[in-house]
Order: sequence, then structure tokens, then C-alpha cells
Amino acid sequence: MNLFEAVKDSIPTITAAEHYGIEVKRNGMACCPFHDDRTPSMKVDKRFHCFGCQEDGDVIDFVGKLFDLSPKRAAEKLAEDFGVQYDGLQPWRPQKRPSVISKLEAAQEYRKKENRCYRVLCGYFHLLQDWKEQYAPQPSDEEWHPLFCEALQKIDYVEYLLDELISGTLEERTAIVKEKEKDLDRLERRITGFSASGKIEPHRSGIQEKMRGMRYPEELAM
Repeated sequence: MNLFEAVKDSIPTITAAEHYGIEVKRNGMACCPFHDDRTPSMKVDKRFHCFGCQEDGDVIDFVGKLFDLSPKRAAEKLAEDFGVQYDGLQPWRPQKRPSVISKLEAAQEYRKKENRCYRVLCGYFHLLQDWKEQYAPQPSDEEWHPLFCEALQKIDYVEYLLDELISGTLEERTAIVKEKEKDLDRLERRITGFSASGKIEPHRSGIQEKMRGMRYPEELAM
């Protein structure tokens, strides 16, 4: 049977009315929910009919009017609420959820990305600190060194990113990692190049010391 046939064949209107909170007297009479009915004027059995407002119909009509639903949605609601089987009913399938192992793997993968992002930004921050000191303009300089200018422009922003990676929320840290991931290879090459050339001697800073207390996104594994 199709949906409408199965519902009408399985559920009398009186059963649905009582299920949805309407008190039906022993004689099958009830106060009509479709108008201001002070004394029972609606007859309810397989179908329903109100002698006051003249509403009339089957169980699908009743539920559709009661909940302001289309006939199809009313029939679906009845089938769901009363467990009616019908042709075309989609079998229930449990939603697939990530396994604990996959969650752990995702957390570990993200942790690697966040560690790398912090490490590279920390190295870049050290470069900026050294450039700010090493290339500070002298009174005789006509132009400022480009690396000194870069340090002035970016050192505060990079320090802000490092602080967010240390103490920010998971959402904030994830946004930084995603945004900066494409720049990390280039920054790593610059850091490696300057370190190999002996132009800088990275030093420990308050930021680097904070790394010991860095939090990782174990929340992903919950």
C-alpha cells in the first residue's frame, strides 16, 4: 500500500485524536479543536465530523488541519508517530560517525600542522627581531634597509599570531593555521637561508619560552 492508503487503513481518527491530546468521550464525541467549542460537537471514529463548524474528513485531514500540514506531510507524520509501514518507506540507516581512531588521527595531523606553523612563525619572529636591531638606520644612512622596514611592518603582527597560537581558542588557532599554511614553505626557506649564511644568530625570547606551555587541539579527539 502507498503512504495514504497505509495510514488510513491503520489509524482511526479517534486513535490519532486521543494520541494528540484531545479528550474523546465514551460516545465518541469531543470538543472540536477547529472552533471555539464549549460542548462536544465533533463525532470521532474512523473519520471525524463536527456538527458545529462542519469540518469533516479522514485521519489525514484531521491531522493536517490540527498541525497546519499538507496532506502528504500529515500522512508522513502519522506514519512516523504510529510506526506505519508503507511502500516506498526508506529504511532507517544509522548515520556514520567518525571512529575514535579517525578522530585521533585527525587530531594528530592537525597538531603537526599547528606545531609547524608555530615553529616557522617563531623562527620568522626571531629574524624580524634581529633585522630590527642589525639593520637599524644610522644617522648617515640616506635610506632604510628593506629588512629593517619589513621588521617594522610585520613584527607586531607575527607576535600577535604566536600569542593566538598559544592562548587562542581552537577555532582561532585553526583559522591561523589554515590561513598561513600556504606561506610556511617560503618562510622556512628564508629562515634556512639566513641561518646558513650566518647572517643571524637566533636567540631565545619570551615568545619561545611560552612554547613550553603551548596547548594542542585534543578537543578534536573528543
